[in-house]
Amino acid sequence: MRVLFAISIILFTMPAKTAGQNYTVMFYNVENLFDTEDDTTKNDEEFLPEGTRRWTASRYHRKLNSLARAIAEAGEWDLPSLIGLCEVENERVVKDLAYGTLLSAGNYGVIHRDSPDPRGIDLALLYRRDRFKVAEARSWLPESEGGVPVLTRNLLYVKVTAVSDTLHLLICHLPSRRGGILAAEGLREKMIRLAASRIDSIMSTEEGRAAIIVMGDFNTAPDDQLLSELTGGRGFDYNAAGNVRDSVISGLINLSADLAGKGKGSYRYQGIWEMIDQVLVSPALEDSTGVWLTPPGCFRVVEAPFLLTEDETYPGQKPFPTYGGYRYSGGYSDHLPVAVKLIHR
Repeated sequence: MRVLFAISIILFTMPAKTAGQNYTVMFYNVENLFDTEDDTTKNDEEFLPEGTRRWTASRYHRKLNSLARAIAEAGEWDLPSLIGLCEVENERVVKDLAYGTLLSAGNYGVIHRDSPDPRGIDLALLYRRDRFKVAEARSWLPESEGGVPVLTRNLLYVKVTAVSDTLHLLICHLPSRRGGILAAEGLREKMIRLAASRIDSIMSTEEGRAAIIVMGDFNTAPDDQLLSELTGGRGFDYNAAGNVRDSVISGLINLSADLAGKGKGSYRYQGIWEMIDQVLVSPALEDSTGVWLTPPGCFRVVEAPFLLTEDETYPGQKPFPTYGGYRYSGGYSDHLPVAVKLIHR
């Protein structure tokens, strides 16, 4: 076991080639990664040592190490190069994950922006600094209406480069529609339309050839009409000079749709697997003409046996969560990670 561990660390820390390299890009809803300290600006009281969940330091560090194991599994024999995360409380917990676990071998940089979500759960990106440089990072939210602030998770945009080649990343965590709350549904639409608008702007500046990856917890299936705002339409409107007009259609390709159609999923609700964690890419990543490529069949759900447990209510297995309701179970997350292979040529 010691020999295998030493070999794995060597493989994790081997420098990557700058061209012809295969990268793993993954997204993981890490299920309430809170620290154990009270933040008076957030509703984090249940995740405190004296809170309803008895969230202690030992439970916190156990979760960090469990998540690191899941992330390493997603990378197979190489730690993932880009990791989108959701349900993280703050930058501190992301740094504890990146630097206080086996992930420290990956030399990760951390991008995090606070959001106005009342529960204080945010988005973040880990990127391997030996492979990517960050050119820009922004937090996007819809404009408030009538002075009423938008209290939800932001969209996290990060532009990275490898050598001189640009890759645009957008991470999201849409409000859940569980319970049929109309206000939440309206907010979901605003977030998707904001994402589509910003993607169109990126496409316009790069003549429709931008390399874009959108990943996140969409809290809906790939075939939901809502996502047609991102996937509807392919191709672009060109003027007589051959330049793209302003009216560019997003036209993203949902890499998750095929497995979803086969009954696979990243989350299990009332005994049914749902593919709510998804990865979408711009056409430039699929047409084999650019420097970035996502090959056919590259999307997968990371369903290692240790990430699953028996469903006590419905037949079959489900993701092994940290909590079952308010009962501590010591697992990983109530979601499975999803990942894609990305080729830089």
